[in-house]
Amino acid sequence: MGHENLTMVTEFYFSDFPRFENGSLLFFIPLLFIYVFIIVGNFMIFFAVQLDTRLHNPMYNFISLFSFLEIWYTTVTIPKMLSNLVSEQKTISFIGCLLQMYFFHSLGVTEGLVLTIMAVDRYVAICNPLRYAIIMTPQLCIQLSTGSCIFGFLVLLPEIVWISTLPFCGPNQIHQLFCDFEPVLCLACTDTSMILVEDVIHAVSILTSVSVITLSYIRIIPVIRRIPSGESRQKAFSTCAAHITIFLLFFGSVTLMYLRFSVTFPPLLDETIALMFAVLAPLFNPIIYSLRNKDMKDAIKKVLCSPKIFNAFGSH
Repeated sequence: MGHENLTMVTEFYFSDFPRFENGSLLFFIPLLFIYVFIIVGNFMIFFAVQLDTRLHNPMYNFISLFSFLEIWYTTVTIPKMLSNLVSEQKTISFIGCLLQMYFFHSLGVTEGLVLTIMAVDRYVAICNPLRYAIIMTPQLCIQLSTGSCIFGFLVLLPEIVWISTLPFCGPNQIHQLFCDFEPVLCLACTDTSMILVEDVIHAVSILTSVSVITLSYIRIIPVIRRIPSGESRQKAFSTCAAHITIFLLFFGSVTLMYLRFSVTFPPLLDETIALMFAVLAPLFNPIIYSLRNKDMKDAIKKVLCSPKIFNAFGSH
C-alpha cells in the first residue's frame, strides 16, 4: 500500500491536558504567573547588564545572553500550554509542531553552550587571573556568543527536515505538554530507528558540555579555597554557586529527559520532568542570579529606578 492512499495527519492533539471543567484554571493561573515572572525577571537582568557599565565584562555579558535566550525558550512552549489549558481545541498544526520542536531545542542547545562557555570563563578568571583580560577579549566573547547561537540553530535543522518528510497517517495524540521528538516520532507510520542515532548525537553533545563544566569546577573550587582574602573568596564562591545551581537544574532535567534511551517513565513523571526543564529551570534563573549577586542586585535597582526606562516607554 503506497503512502498516497493514507490520510495524512495535518494536526496533532495534546491529549494529556485537563479539560476546562475539570479544573484546568488551577493550572492556568500559576503557569501564567510563572511565565510573566520569567519574562519580566529575565528582561530585567538583560537590561541591567546592558545599562550598567560596571557589568560590561564577559561574565555578565554571558549571563545577559542566557537571560535573553530564556525569554524565547519559554515563549516557544508556555503560551501554547496556556491556550491548551483554556481552549476546547488542544491542537497544533503539523508545521506548528515542527517549529515548536525546532525552536525549543535550538534555544536549549544554545543555552547549554552558553553555560559551558560561562564555566570556561570562570575557569580562566579564577585559575589564570593575570591572563584573563588577554584571553577573554571582547572580540572573543562576541565570537563565542555568536558561534553558540549559529551552532545551536544549525545543528537541529537536519533532524527537523527529516521529521518533516516522514508520513504521519494514524493516531495524532501527543502524550506530552508540547511537541517533542520522541512523542511525535512515535506517531510516524514508518521505521524511525534513526531516532537511536539522534539519541546518541544528543547524548554526546549533552555529555560534552557536562564534562567541560564539571572539569572547570574541579579546577576552580580548590583555587577559590586558597584565596587569602575572605571577601574575595566569598564573591568568587557566590558567582560560581549561582552558575553551578543553574547548570544542575538545566542539565539535570535535560539528562533525565533525553539520556534514558529506551527506558520509559510513567506519563505523569514524563510530564513532570518536561515541566522541570521547560518551566521551572527558567523560573529559577532570574531568582538565582539576582539574589546571589550584589552587583546584579544594584544594577536591577538602578534599572527599576531609572528615568531612562520610563522615558523610553513614555515616548512611544
